[in-house]
Amino acid sequence: MADGPKCVRVRITGQVQGVWFRGWTNDHATGLGIDGWVRNRLDGSVEAVFSGPADKVDHMIALCRRGPPAAMVSAVDVTPQDDPPPPGFHQKPTG
Repeated sequence: MADGPKCVRVRITGQVQGVWFRGWTNDHATGLGIDGWVRNRLDGSVEAVFSGPADKVDHMIALCRRGPPAAMVSAVDVTPQDDPPPPGFHQKPTG
């Protein structure tokens, strides 16, 4: 396994927009000290990039499988990301 942070792109589908998923993700990722971003997608999914220590990134992915209380997550697709994001975590505009 390579040294350095684990970096993944995550796509969450289900009832995940209009349920505070982005704000919830931002709060949890910031609390874990993970770098990256989250945004709504035009197709109704939520997309995020998480970068940081593997255990914290894996924990964040596990949290996304449940989501905030009003969400109904049907799938979480995770793919490796080559380019880590800049430091910090933020919400991006819908894209």
